[in-house]
Amino acid sequence: MKSFGYTLKQSFVQFGRNLNMSLISIFAITCMMLILSLFFILVINVSTAAETIKGDYDSIEIFLDDKTTPEQADDMITDLKAQDGVDDAYYKSKEQAMAEFRDRWGENGYLLDSLEDNPLPNSVVIVIGDLEKADALAAHAEKFDGIEDVKYYKSTVDKLLEATRFVQIGALVIMIFLIIISIVVVSNTIKLTVFNRAEEISIMKYVGATNWFIRGPFLGEGIIIGIISAAISVGLTYFVYGKLVDMLGEQVYQMLSMPMVPVNFLIVNFAWIFLALGVSIGSCGSIISMRRFLDA
Repeated sequence: MKSFGYTLKQSFVQFGRNLNMSLISIFAITCMMLILSLFFILVINVSTAAETIKGDYDSIEIFLDDKTTPEQADDMITDLKAQDGVDDAYYKSKEQAMAEFRDRWGENGYLLDSLEDNPLPNSVVIVIGDLEKADALAAHAEKFDGIEDVKYYKSTVDKLLEATRFVQIGALVIMIFLIIISIVVVSNTIKLTVFNRAEEISIMKYVGATNWFIRGPFLGEGIIIGIISAAISVGLTYFVYGKLVDMLGEQVYQMLSMPMVPVNFLIVNFAWIFLALGVSIGSCGSIISMRRFLDA
């Protein structure tokens, strides 16, 4: 316990002695983490949106001709329910379709009141249970009489998923690059401390101090820098993202029919991620410096 207390005390002492460089390191790592949070937020919201849209497009809609009778629609539904890969099939009237549009438009739904007639067609909706069979089901639906069109957005979903993967991979590459830069910054900060205490370290080794006894304060200094940077980053991210959700959250929901990821959920996870990241960056930066200057 005495050794731990000494290490902790010396870590803060060294942090104070090297305050200017420590503050520069904190500023650099905080900026890096803020950029990381931007990519995290982007990736999480894009991934959530992709899953939401994918769920919305797990269906095929058959638009019916105005002359198609309810009996014909029932026959279609009976036929479709018997097909492999179909979870459900149901009739959607033009009135139901218009009501869904009103809900999706939210406060702007009143704009639809200017329409003299409902331009939307009646339809039969196929809920797909197995997406691999979707193409065959769409082709089967096109054979029915009394239909205007068959809409299935498979190409849209495929492009969306491809774009999501591109964003995720690109963000991951940038995150790794930023983390490496942060480790280098912390490493350089610790190097200055090692240089300043070179004579003291030599004396400590001469009188028999163990390597870990010498390393401890430097490792602690790096961890302190990482923790402070993580705390500042989480606080700023909470403030900025919270304001962003307040300003844009409702509009995003109305335009895309999907919510932004809640602030509290995001920040709780960010706090743990950034804390682990800050400690790791600080530790790695210190270890790299000590390996070169303390023959670790």
